[in-house]
Amino acid sequence: MEQRQGLGDMVREQLAQQYSLRKKELGADARLAKSGMVFETEVYDIAKLGHFCILRMNAFFGLMKMETAVLAVSGKDVPLLNLDWVRVLGRETQIIELYDTQLTPYPDASLSAFDALRRRDGDLPDTVSSAHWYDAILYPCSYHKVGRKIGDRLRAAARDYTALFLRQLADAPVCDSAAKREKTRAFAERLFAEGGPAVDQVTKLFGAEIAKRLILRHMYGIAE
Repeated sequence: MEQRQGLGDMVREQLAQQYSLRKKELGADARLAKSGMVFETEVYDIAKLGHFCILRMNAFFGLMKMETAVLAVSGKDVPLLNLDWVRVLGRETQIIELYDTQLTPYPDASLSAFDALRRRDGDLPDTVSSAHWYDAILYPCSYHKVGRKIGDRLRAAARDYTALFLRQLADAPVCDSAAKREKTRAFAERLFAEGGPAVDQVTKLFGAEIAKRLILRHMYGIAE
């Protein structure tokens, strides 16, 4: 039996050491299943801080698994943090993305600290993807690696990026939370409108109404 700790559980445990999390009731949206694919979602309010989501997907009897963790902070002026892990037939991909959704520029020293973690795994193959609209606001210190038999290193990267993000968060300035939420809204709405592999798949399976709710409300905490 696999003993690997899930990405979402790891991030949630680190968050819970410093912040109060309140799990939200999602009703039928908590588990969506169709065509052999199962999506399970957990959403948390973080007291005086923002929104946290875990999305898990299991398909083809476990041959494909995915986990996503999103930390959308509105109480402090830090980037939007997205973490994704995918395993398909033993091949693992770890993506950790920091998006420029601040109200003021993020300090170069903070970004350099993330870049040091990225460069630590410079010998691992990078993921290959086509260009996206959000590349313009994606910090270069983000992490995109793929391979086989490198799970321990990928998990260490996710753990260390999360820990570093939380250390920087503790020292980050308090900001206008309404204005910060609008920055997240702009990102999430454009992501849904312009699509992408995950957005397109969810929309195809469950329809636009459910997909919009899952992406905007549950993943990024955008109120209707």
